[in-house]
Amino acid sequence: MRRASTLCSLAKGAPLRFLSTSSARQGPQVCVVGAGPAGFYVTQHLVKTLPDANVDIYEKLPVPFGLVRFGVAPDHPEVKNVINTFTKTAQNPRVRFVGNVSLGKDLSLQELQRLYHAVILTYGAEHDKSLGIPGEDLENILSARRFVGWYNGQPGDENLNPDLSTDTVAVLGQGNVALDVARVLLAPIDYLKSTDITAHALEALSKSQVKRVMLIGRRGPVQAAFTIKELREMLKMEGCKSVFQQDDFKGVQEFLPSVARPRKRLTELLAQAALDPKAEWLEAWKTAERSFEPIFYRSPAAFLPSSSKAGTVGAIKLAVTELHGEMSETQGVKNTGAFEDVKCGLVLRSIGYKGLPADPDIPFDSKSGVVINSKGKVKGLPGVYCGGWLGTGPVGVIVNTMGNAFELGRLIEGDIKDGTINATTARPGYMEAAKILDNKGVQTVSFKDWEKIDQEEQNRGKAIDKPREKIISVSEMLKVAAN
Repeated sequence: MRRASTLCSLAKGAPLRFLSTSSARQGPQVCVVGAGPAGFYVTQHLVKTLPDANVDIYEKLPVPFGLVRFGVAPDHPEVKNVINTFTKTAQNPRVRFVGNVSLGKDLSLQELQRLYHAVILTYGAEHDKSLGIPGEDLENILSARRFVGWYNGQPGDENLNPDLSTDTVAVLGQGNVALDVARVLLAPIDYLKSTDITAHALEALSKSQVKRVMLIGRRGPVQAAFTIKELREMLKMEGCKSVFQQDDFKGVQEFLPSVARPRKRLTELLAQAALDPKAEWLEAWKTAERSFEPIFYRSPAAFLPSSSKAGTVGAIKLAVTELHGEMSETQGVKNTGAFEDVKCGLVLRSIGYKGLPADPDIPFDSKSGVVINSKGKVKGLPGVYCGGWLGTGPVGVIVNTMGNAFELGRLIEGDIKDGTINATTARPGYMEAAKILDNKGVQTVSFKDWEKIDQEEQNRGKAIDKPREKIISVSEMLKVAAN
């Protein structure tokens, strides 16, 4: 097994040797924890604006890119093109990727504070919010996040085993993740075969009996959180019709003139799909065997057991809601006191994510699931910052994360230049971290090691006419990296 300190030497082309813990590096030494979009974007900014800075990116998995790899839908390869930009950043001689290293386990926050001038936490929001309603422990009530991980190759989610023998699925939530899982459930299997969806998911979906997916939200069409691209894909999907309840659109068309773009375009498309008898996609819907059904003004109140499969969900009790106040994107919602039951054999919760403190020294708001911070500065920890969903909560798409990360980068750049962060005293950075990791027997993964994994996945995919077949097992990733 190659150990961390050896990899440290190899990564920079230095002679093969173990580095002394007393070694120190000149210039600002910056540590980023989390190799997703937020981590790479803040790194990109810092190496561009601080020509003498070195940035080490630590990632708990052996592979980089976070939600771009594990969260983007397999049929959206164009969204993953941002990986090309991240790769250029990782190949910068002042950037080091260190995979298979966990904060709080392999390295502590206190150790990173001692080794680096600045520590940036960007490890994301990786856990699910729950509803806390009766029946939530019934089988086949799953998180949409884990379902996405199941078909995207997230280590740990491969054994999710959703039961797809039901004809009806309820997705709770109306954001892009909710729309992604609905699309994957309803897409023709031949459409999915040419993507990088995992082999186990492809096999299960090829046997799926799902014919109907309900997308349930407690507010109305004006407040829907998905984007127009994802909606248009659903409206035009081969063999699938979209079914709307026209009463949900009362007053929407009258409200449209006061709506700002791009919300106006999205709402116009929704209204057209629901109300226009001449919509362009209606002809294709005539022979559709599957249906996509956005349901508005409904909130889950309880899960009900199946009468035929003991311990498994069979229906949802929905509270009927209504909006109050003047019509807007941010209207409040309240229950009317009415309820209705809808049958379903699988429920996917897509109601948001939350972060967790990876290290006990991280000040954390457990209720909101974010690091306690002020505009990216972590409370009570000078020189420690947070960005991305860990600092803001799970909001927006990759472009929003990019803006947040660049803003954080400018903040850190300013703190270094004005002396708020004293970067004049040398810090050892990874030179000492490598020794700590080596003493613990941690096998680290460099970016060149990741490129071996990447090539192996592409080779496996090419053999079966796919862009890649992802390696899911961490131990197998490490074996390929060390080969």
